[in-house]
Amino acid sequence: MPSVSIEPQKPANADRAFDAFEHAAQRAEGRKTSLVDLASVEDVRAAIELDRFRVRGALDRVIIGDGAEDGLDALAETGCLSVVFPEVHALIGFGDGEWRHKDVWKHTKQVVRQAESRLEIRWSALFHDIGKIKTRSIAPDGTVHFLGHAEVGTRMFDKLDRRLALFSRSDDEALRRTVRFLILHHLRANQYEKGWTDSAVRRFAREMGPHLNDLFCLSRADITTKRPEKKRRGLSQLDELQGRIAELAVSDAKLPPLPSGVGNAIMAAFGLRPSKKVGEIKFALERAIESGAIEQRLPSAAYVLFAYDHAGDFGLSTNDANPKAIDEARSEVAQGGYDARYESEAAVDASVEASCGG
Repeated sequence: MPSVSIEPQKPANADRAFDAFEHAAQRAEGRKTSLVDLASVEDVRAAIELDRFRVRGALDRVIIGDGAEDGLDALAETGCLSVVFPEVHALIGFGDGEWRHKDVWKHTKQVVRQAESRLEIRWSALFHDIGKIKTRSIAPDGTVHFLGHAEVGTRMFDKLDRRLALFSRSDDEALRRTVRFLILHHLRANQYEKGWTDSAVRRFAREMGPHLNDLFCLSRADITTKRPEKKRRGLSQLDELQGRIAELAVSDAKLPPLPSGVGNAIMAAFGLRPSKKVGEIKFALERAIESGAIEQRLPSAAYVLFAYDHAGDFGLSTNDANPKAIDEARSEVAQGGYDARYESEAAVDASVEASCGG
């Protein structure tokens, strides 16, 4: 039998990997660059081990560049992507054709390109759909679903971060938290419907907190449909939600969170006299509103019942309450439906599904 010559494996060469990362960064920046040797798994691992933050610097340039799509392709072509981010590399060729959904890799690159050129938005765009690999299901009618892919993708990001520690510098903590938050919540804004109540809109804005504007940036970039009307409708929906949040913020700043007369209602329900104690209870109710525990500007009965149900938190005792006053408050709350104010938003909190364009 003829002998088979097996070429000896080249020793790990970190410089070869650094050259590949630099090649990808220059491609993303639109600079002409010559071809480089493919980096082996050992090369890339050696580079990360030697200087992970030099690798991270090159990756930042790829992500933030005007030609980010080209830079990402270069990472894949040189063998770097599959080693650094196998979760992202798995998206290549995932979809299209027989699967009846968009190619997730093409979609991801487009979202990165369309996203505002800030690291927190671009990194979130790169990772936002990695959970689709593990969550794809196909219904009997052929419809494709990715139920829970945002939650799964967030856990994948956590594992990726622990494995590589690319976001481990002290000044990266805010970036890491933002990227994680945006992956987890990237579907939320695009699920807005006109039927959302003002309470649901307030709750959404409150839950998104300091990440609200970043989420809107990612959500706009995540619209990659080729159908002009569908794209227009999606962007219009986001504009409407953002407009409602702004309008409510202005109106809420002009009106007190508690209704007039709530102090008298509390005194009647708990047998209190006008005193500092009543003021402390009202102050605690305002803090509860700020935390989202209860909505603002409900009828007084809602706050009486809230204080009764959380008596210990308000320094009150249910034994001191007037049973008739509490029953009347409970009846008014039930008839007014104030305990169902979050009904529209509850649908958003349920398991969600989305195609690659969502």
